[in-house]
Amino acid sequence: MSVSAFSPTRFPGSISGLLQVVSLLSLLLLLFKAAHFYLCRQWLLKAFQQFPCAPSHWLLGHKILPEDELQQTLKWVKEFPSAYPRWFWGSEAHLIIYDPDYMKVILGRSDPKVISFYRFLAPWIGYGLLLLNGPTWFQHRRMLTPTFHYDILKPYVKIMANSVRVMLDKWEKLISQDASMEIFQPVSLMTLDSIMKCAFSYQGSVQLDRKSRPYLQAIEEMNNMFFSRVRNMFHQNDTIYSLSSNGQRCKRATQIAHHHTDQIIKQRKAQLKDDKELENIRKKRHLDFLDILLFAKTENGSSLSDEDLRAEVDTFMFEGHDTTASGICWTLYALATHPSHQQRCREEVQNLLGDKGSITWEHLDQMSYITMCIKEALRLYPPVPFVGRELSKPVTFPDGKSLPKGINVILSFHGLHHNPKVWPNPEIFDPSRFAPDSSRHSHSFLPFSGGPRNCIGKQFAMNELKVAVAQTLLRFELLPDPTRVPIPIPQLVFKSKNGIHVYLRKLH
Repeated sequence: MSVSAFSPTRFPGSISGLLQVVSLLSLLLLLFKAAHFYLCRQWLLKAFQQFPCAPSHWLLGHKILPEDELQQTLKWVKEFPSAYPRWFWGSEAHLIIYDPDYMKVILGRSDPKVISFYRFLAPWIGYGLLLLNGPTWFQHRRMLTPTFHYDILKPYVKIMANSVRVMLDKWEKLISQDASMEIFQPVSLMTLDSIMKCAFSYQGSVQLDRKSRPYLQAIEEMNNMFFSRVRNMFHQNDTIYSLSSNGQRCKRATQIAHHHTDQIIKQRKAQLKDDKELENIRKKRHLDFLDILLFAKTENGSSLSDEDLRAEVDTFMFEGHDTTASGICWTLYALATHPSHQQRCREEVQNLLGDKGSITWEHLDQMSYITMCIKEALRLYPPVPFVGRELSKPVTFPDGKSLPKGINVILSFHGLHHNPKVWPNPEIFDPSRFAPDSSRHSHSFLPFSGGPRNCIGKQFAMNELKVAVAQTLLRFELLPDPTRVPIPIPQLVFKSKNGIHVYLRKLH
């Protein structure tokens, strides 16, 4: 038979009919999408009708540049009581809340995290404590809670102090009278050093070698790309995103992060084959974070899967160092811009330590003014500026306003901490707000979130904040750089677009 027998010209009716069918199906799909878009938007408009907001474009939503987002949020916090809807695009909108009574209601429930954007973190940190929901989350939380018993936290103070000392020693060699220093990168390296030694029994020093630098760069890159993706209408689809340049960069950064955590797990497993190390563990009353994971058994008696193990390590590695680094840097910046408070903190720690020179567990509770200043810095610059929940059932707030099941709610801790109805003159740095005899709403200050899903490592973080701030003030005077004022940006972790720069003056 000749090839021409299969020529398309022999079946013009068949091809024409096929094209008509494809066109009709495409039209039907388009109509279905349009109808779905319209119905979703109408449902959201009805759900949000009790909550006024600024005008928005029907398709593009509230068009806000990332660098303007914080200022715009604070403007709306003053304008709209308790909450306002934020439209991202046509049928994507969340209710932003910043009222303590609203916070108390939502945080007291067991609603899951907002799937629509938290799922973007899953390829990186997996389904650990941050992303898990329901009974599995409860099992993991209960399993890991003993990690933060005070008997475990006590010896960590010495480890933290040594990590801070290494950082400050390096700063002494680098400081200049004519140039300020960007502190977020070295502080982040120091907190990574601490978390690896405290929680993962790491034997080396990430501050003295360069092996962990790619990991820190990968974390920063994924932090930036997460928010870029959340704001991009066309990158919501996983396939489309994976083909984009950002998707490729995110994939490479994820591989670097996973390689880092895989090496830590592999190294600890090798150490646990040593009989002496096993004997040291038996003598402990409580296990470190990674050891708990390695020895843990699920309800059916099996060990954690490699996937679950890495998810918890990736989650705690990120949350345990990046958020704490943010808190330390913003506290140091706040003290640099308020020299009288800085000096009072310095005198407190000088009087406390005397000639001893080293901070111990017993000193932490005696740093009352330093604690007040840290809390005020965390109010102004909350390390985690927001969290999201998807309502699993309807909710009614104390003022009578309500929302149906399925609505996404964003709890803006930055908005709450800058709400003038909750904190008078909220932009003023005033540590007396946290004086021992002060009183406030139970949900007016939430740097570590609240309710059953609050930050499991909040005491670990506060201890490290106190150690880092106290030791830094003993060695250096901090001054701001007026030519490099930080530009805060709300990402997964509260950072500055242009870094955090301060002048350091060695104290004699």
